[in-house]
Amino acid sequence: MSLLAPVTWLTGCGSGPDLVGEAALPAEQSTDFVDGAVDMGGPAALELTPVQQGYLDALAAAGVRPASELRALSIGSYVCQARAAGNDDQEVWDHVAPMVRSDVADSQVAAPQSAAPAQTDTVVAAYIDIATQRLC
Repeated sequence: MSLLAPVTWLTGCGSGPDLVGEAALPAEQSTDFVDGAVDMGGPAALELTPVQQGYLDALAAAGVRPASELRALSIGSYVCQARAAGNDDQEVWDHVAPMVRSDVADSQVAAPQSAAPAQTDTVVAAYIDIATQRLC
């Protein structure tokens, strides 16, 4: 039995289909509860649209290494929502920067290295520019 979990909280901008669409969960799931958590039997596979894949590919080409594709799509969706709401560049930056800093910190857990603020600012700028060009 295959279940699809809509990821509707990541949509809301653009004129095309949902930015994130639906995340396909593994065909066979375990509903074992361990300390209140559900064992989903492994990571969920995202079914990406060509626009989403292009956005992720552009991030990779710019040297951005998100902690996860879902997090990258979430940040991009937020950029698009902020743009659609008429936020100026500084407002978009102020709201997206903490999410990107968190993503940078999480992605460096596997390969620890300190990210200088200037490097983080470069990643924030890349997320905003690429999302604006590729997703919004």
